[in-house]
Amino acid sequence: MNLVKAETRLKELNKLLDKPNWFEKGTHDLLDERNEIQFKLNSQNINFVLRGQNKYYFANQIAEFSENISKFGFGHITSDMIKNHGICFNQYSINNGYNQYCRDIKRFSSKEELIGFVIGYNQAISNFQREV
Repeated sequence: MNLVKAETRLKELNKLLDKPNWFEKGTHDLLDERNEIQFKLNSQNINFVLRGQNKYYFANQIAEFSENISKFGFGHITSDMIKNHGICFNQYSINNGYNQYCRDIKRFSSKEELIGFVIGYNQAISNFQREV
């Protein structure tokens, strides 16, 4: 499924599930479909496997981090650099570009450390925006 079709289908599913009838047959199938499409959209620039119970949450946090860093930049990487070259997430690094050989934004010892950093960064941005 290409991006445009996926985004269109996601909008349709969100309309259908705006006020879901939990007892109606097929509602859970629509929820599963929506979650899978959202996961695929969120994990486009992730170059490692997300598995398990929290994969949807982690992919959403990484997508939120991408939005935040596109707005605010990160240290030596400006928001313009992010918009021009993109961002990718590898097992041991976050890079400004589309693969692990592009300019490092930040390096890690493991993907768990990377995900923890991303979640913490998002929480800090969220807390900052509430205070302002």
